[in-house]
Amino acid sequence: MIDFKKINIYPDTAEAHKAAELFSEEIRIRTNEVPDIVTEKDSANFRLLTDSEIHRDGFDIVVDNTAVTVCASGIRGFIYGFGMFLRKLVPVCGVPTLAEDITGKYRADKLIRGHQVGYRTTPNTYDAWTYDDYRRYYLDMMFFGSNTVEHIPYEKGVSRRNRLMKYDEEEFLVKATEMADEFDLDVSLWHPNNDGETVAEAAERRGRLYETVPRLDVVFPPGGDPGEFYPDEFIKRCKAISKALKKSHPNAQMWPSAQQPHSIPTWGEEFIEEMEKLPEEIDGVIHGPNHAFDLETLRRRLPSKYPIRLYPDITHNVRCEYPVHFDRDDWHFALTTGLSRECTNPRPREYRQIHRLTRRYVVGSVSYSEGITDDVNKAVWADMDYNPDCDLRTTLLDYGRLFFYGADAERIADGIFALELNWQCDPAENPTIDRTLETFEELSSDYPFLNENWRFLQLLMRAKCDWVIRRRRIFELDLIKLAEKEINNGRLDTARVILETDFDAEYKKQRDDITLLAKKLFELIGLQSDIENYCADNWERGAILETMDLPVTDRKWLLGRIDYVSDKENPEGTMKAVINRNKVRSDEYYFSVALNGLDECGVAQTGEIYMNFQGDRPNVNTGAMPTAMFKVYDNLTFKCKVGGLDFDDDYKLKISFMSKKNAALKGHKITANGAVIYEGAQFGGRTDEEYDRLMLAPDFETAEYIIPREVIHNGCVDLEFSEPIMGVMFCEFWLTHE
Repeated sequence: MIDFKKINIYPDTAEAHKAAELFSEEIRIRTNEVPDIVTEKDSANFRLLTDSEIHRDGFDIVVDNTAVTVCASGIRGFIYGFGMFLRKLVPVCGVPTLAEDITGKYRADKLIRGHQVGYRTTPNTYDAWTYDDYRRYYLDMMFFGSNTVEHIPYEKGVSRRNRLMKYDEEEFLVKATEMADEFDLDVSLWHPNNDGETVAEAAERRGRLYETVPRLDVVFPPGGDPGEFYPDEFIKRCKAISKALKKSHPNAQMWPSAQQPHSIPTWGEEFIEEMEKLPEEIDGVIHGPNHAFDLETLRRRLPSKYPIRLYPDITHNVRCEYPVHFDRDDWHFALTTGLSRECTNPRPREYRQIHRLTRRYVVGSVSYSEGITDDVNKAVWADMDYNPDCDLRTTLLDYGRLFFYGADAERIADGIFALELNWQCDPAENPTIDRTLETFEELSSDYPFLNENWRFLQLLMRAKCDWVIRRRRIFELDLIKLAEKEINNGRLDTARVILETDFDAEYKKQRDDITLLAKKLFELIGLQSDIENYCADNWERGAILETMDLPVTDRKWLLGRIDYVSDKENPEGTMKAVINRNKVRSDEYYFSVALNGLDECGVAQTGEIYMNFQGDRPNVNTGAMPTAMFKVYDNLTFKCKVGGLDFDDDYKLKISFMSKKNAALKGHKITANGAVIYEGAQFGGRTDEEYDRLMLAPDFETAEYIIPREVIHNGCVDLEFSEPIMGVMFCEFWLTHE
């Protein structure tokens, strides 16, 4: 067994010596001991030896009785090699010790493995960083096999520098790419085409920028998001920019994405037509959010000359490419409300599933990231790109040993898995949330040094956020039950008093802890949890303090309805109708996308669903919206199977739509068992403005249609709503007796 109480490092070349310096610093950080870099191989117990036959993405490790030997062809491979050593390092009686034998030949499966780390105002973290922060994060990503970093110049050629940013964006770009080159990291630039520039102007301006950048391997212009060019113009610009790029970086490549502008429905087909001309200036194609084709279809349609790089969104939870529970989109509305789009979001098991579904079609990936809230996901995704069959638990154990040296990696791995399990169902029905918080609080107590570790603190804060949402939901649902009894008895004032009951001391302490942790995370790593104090770009960019206290039950809505009916005729009777808005007879049917979920439709939806969630919007979820309306289903079609209806009666179908009408559209259609119930302009049907004012949030409206008894088959009806351009954009419907 090798004694690592004192580590001596032998490098055989200047490049190996640079790696030895980096490794020495990593050991110092963990042990406060500085290894010696020695000139005699036999006096070293850690050796860095050059082997030019090994691909620069690979490395070999041999562990014998006297030393660990890492063989690689250059700095990149050496970093991967000593990174693997650090991933398995644990202190035993204060002595660094390998947790397992790491002897083996390590070869990357995917050619491209990286993450976007754009220095701009949008991310929840990166814009607050220094060059040293970036340098540190480059190494952290490389320890899990990343070989690419993607940066972002000015959008539209204009700086949007905020008060956190210490450098001009393009001044920063020069230094950031220089640091990447030091580690032999490939550099990709996400660089959209801009309206208002001619082709020549676009190429000339970019060419000037590219000349200043020390290293540049790939330019990635998105086809859309942003961008509104037809494919012929888009490809023309890509060709011109590629030529300008190669003047200063002759080996750099052009990889446009097949992301479709919303305003051009024919974009995908026209893009394929352009690519079938086999433009020499294009080296590959990127598949990402707002895509023209799903990945399998793109690979079938795109000429085989062009490899595909994936642009997976591992940073967002809702209103995105891979929402939480992407295959069914059923993340509970209470969690979605409080945590919003960009909270700390370890989703290892789900991203493993996504990786397995996508990896066969691509040569690798560079993830879409907007800061450090997805840090666990970066490690997991990069590890799978390097070794697709890696064991997920092993990856998380490595994450724990690497970044929380000295703490119990088993408990940390279990805690990360538990955070993902916290999101499985209604938090009020998930006791896992309580145990998850206990796990992280115990770790905080047992290993006090973790309380200065930003990675740990954001996991702890997430556990507290989940707990607060669960506790608030349980507390308020109990209040609502009591208040509804009073409303049914006509005692609105008593109901109001019940609904205004304050939280207990334990709840307030945990909620205060979230605020304190947000402050500390900003100080440690620049995490921006609100707009005013920490300069978050907006409320959905990781700013959980903007959303954490938004309503997650109907408590505030009911209080608002009590106020609303107070000067109306028969307020007691009206409030009874309010608390019964979602209730129907046993031979009737009510469906809410938020309350019921798409699984209850009894049929899989077709097309790509966009769940336009409303609950985390601070200007919408003000108490004026019942929770039943939190999720707006946005798709070209919606299907639902309903049974148990009366055999001998007409039914009224009432649908709550988002009020986004376009007078030019005439394709809104409702069918029941294939029979057309309505077809024409949005939304048709009967309106009831008084009902809408009482029961709906602002900017929504209902439409009513009659389903004749003759189209109902033995109490069963297959419903379909469709609109071929804007989609149906609805949140709930009722099937009741006419």
